[in-house]
Amino acid sequence: MAAVSRTLALLHQDAMHKLLPIACHLHTSLSQHNSNRTSIARIQRQTYGRSYPVLLVRPDGSAIHIRYKEPRRILTMPVDINTLSEAERRARLRKRDPRRLKSKQETVLDDEFNLDDYRKFWKKK
Repeated sequence: MAAVSRTLALLHQDAMHKLLPIACHLHTSLSQHNSNRTSIARIQRQTYGRSYPVLLVRPDGSAIHIRYKEPRRILTMPVDINTLSEAERRARLRKRDPRRLKSKQETVLDDEFNLDDYRKFWKKK
């Protein structure tokens, strides 16, 4: 009797699996996944969707808002030096060169500090 009830239960489950996809049109896939699948799989993307609003400044001075992969406020496009006039080119190259600072002459201060007056504070007793 137990064997008969087991076979009937198996037939009932098999019939329900065959009828379930036909009766239920809410799910597009035939296999039903549970929450454990998310811990095994990952999103199949080359790049992830997080991007940040950034202001892009073009070489002509115009600015547009774009989405960028890193959180920055402003991105500036590089200027092609070959397209600039000679005066602008020299001015930009001058800005690139490190400015030579004039060497400061250190003034020597005369003090009356005597190390022997304070030697008693760090001697061991």
